[in-house]
Amino acid sequence: MNSLLSLVDTVIDLYMWCLIIFVVMSWLISFNVINTQNPFVRTVNDFLYRITEPAMRPIRRFIPDFGGIDVSPVVLILVLVFVRNLLREYGGGHV
Repeated sequence: MNSLLSLVDTVIDLYMWCLIIFVVMSWLISFNVINTQNPFVRTVNDFLYRITEPAMRPIRRFIPDFGGIDVSPVVLILVLVFVRNLLREYGGGHV
């Protein structure tokens, strides 16, 4: 059982890093620091969008607009940290 909990913990950690990279990359694209005409940048951005958007979309429906600031990644990270802590607490604490 600890192996499964450890795997889920690692997947949550990787997903949080993908979310953070997507947010930073979106800022860099907004400020024209990186160019989306580059095929590698476009591919990475598209991949990160496809894996993070389905989780952030429901959050955006419930959170009000803060004048162009998207707080859904922060809320999603808080939810993921909460789930990880639940797994550690009820999974025996060895994760």
